[in-house]
Amino acid sequence: MTIHSLRVQRPSADSRADVLYVHGSTFGAGLSIFYRLDGRSWADALNDAGFTAWGFDFAGYGDSERYPPDSDRAVGRLEQAVPQLLWAIQAVRERNGGRPIHLLGHSWGATVAAACAAAHPDGIAALVLFAPIVMRAGPTRPAGAYIPAAAAAATSTPSHYPLTLWAQYRRFVEDVPRGQSQVFSEAHFQAWGEAFLATDPQAQSRTPPAVSTPAGPQRDVQALWSGQSLYDPSRIAAPTLLVRGEWDTVCDADDAASLLAAVNASASACGGAVIERATHLMHLEAQRGLLYDAVNTFLLRSAS
Repeated sequence: MTIHSLRVQRPSADSRADVLYVHGSTFGAGLSIFYRLDGRSWADALNDAGFTAWGFDFAGYGDSERYPPDSDRAVGRLEQAVPQLLWAIQAVRERNGGRPIHLLGHSWGATVAAACAAAHPDGIAALVLFAPIVMRAGPTRPAGAYIPAAAAAATSTPSHYPLTLWAQYRRFVEDVPRGQSQVFSEAHFQAWGEAFLATDPQAQSRTPPAVSTPAGPQRDVQALWSGQSLYDPSRIAAPTLLVRGEWDTVCDADDAASLLAAVNASASACGGAVIERATHLMHLEAQRGLLYDAVNTFLLRSAS
């Protein structure tokens, strides 16, 4: 597949290092690292710390080429995603003089980044995994707890599923404990939701409006949560930071401890951080500044 959405945002002064963002399974870089909330994005925070921020969209997301419908398989699984990430790494290094890069991955994208770092360590200076999907010993919850099962079922082919705004909204609210304030304001979600639907020219033709989304990442999640190992974390050699939200049930405390223990066997530096009052989508939530600070502190240490 063709990826034509590599995007860069540079600091005003000389760059310390390059950070490549790897997005999750339901929206691309334009709605995450480059999306401005109250006038500021994560890329802005990285620039302020002296980093060049890069992002790209996997095939099937944002500005990249769409997978055609397939009647036989879910598209966009890990084995298709890793070569695309390797392409992005190479494209960045061709533009930065060949210096190693720092990978920053979210959710399923963190799994892709980890798998890439394990199998292809050359050129990766450090690895940040926030809210990664982690292998579990066996089924611990229905797959619909990650993406509503009704959304996954309401499609005529197994390759894609229509993702509605309601399904996305649920992801911002379902892990927030009863009695706690929202982590993503209604005003922010309304603007972000409009931008989300705009990523698919056919979204408004569906009832309700929905973005056609590759189903492969959800099959990867199901495989990991059924005890299938999709990569070997003990082969990760880069300094690694794992960040999760206090209220995240997709990457819970046991998940983080399990992955850190596996990575720590070979990584030269490995650690974890927990962001209070945050869920799986903390990069867009009220506590996002704490996430930026934790990641910047680690990256500054790794780049020194």
